[in-house]
Amino acid sequence: MTRKMKIDFVSDISCPWCVIGLRGLEEALARVGDLVSADIRFHPFELNPMMVKEGENAGEHVTRKYGRTPEQSEETREMIRQRAAETGFTINSGPDSRIYNTFDAHRLLYWAGVEHPDRQRALKLRLFEVYFTEQRNPSDHDELIAAVDSVGLDPAQAAEILASDRYAANVREAEHLWHGRGIHSVPAVVINDRYLVSGGQPADAFEQALRSIASELTEA
Repeated sequence: MTRKMKIDFVSDISCPWCVIGLRGLEEALARVGDLVSADIRFHPFELNPMMVKEGENAGEHVTRKYGRTPEQSEETREMIRQRAAETGFTINSGPDSRIYNTFDAHRLLYWAGVEHPDRQRALKLRLFEVYFTEQRNPSDHDELIAAVDSVGLDPAQAAEILASDRYAANVREAEHLWHGRGIHSVPAVVINDRYLVSGGQPADAFEQALRSIASELTEA
């Protein structure tokens, strides 16, 4: 018997653990097969909501925010690169990488979720690639429009959205909602509005959680 699960994936495209967690979740869903029918919905979270459009050097940002030395930062980057590579995703971050504002990217993801839900995941993954693999600026409107076009969405409509404040209030409302529910770090994976899996967990952890929840649903 297939168990239906609504999975709310709260994340930011500038969060490496978010792409690692998403890949882990998707691998786990592939492993459990017909046991689970998942409806994944992506929700916005900004790690750096006050970040200026031109961004900031990632190393300088981490040193200022967390007090890490350049050596500690490089050790962390290498560990993250390896974890991502294990999931089949390439992160090309380095000492010259930059952190950018992601608000407009979230507006386009919200638009895709409302009007083209079958394309939201593709856009999410493409934006991860833009930021982490290609080291491009996801606050640049030309980059965002190109990402939209690459996944089969309408670039002209995306340009109109970016030139306006459309979906801005929706994104802020969604962020406020998840903050109000106690989500203060990402990724946060909420299953059936009840079960929370936090962090960039490997596929094994997600598989165990999915099977456990499926068992509880059967008993209920």
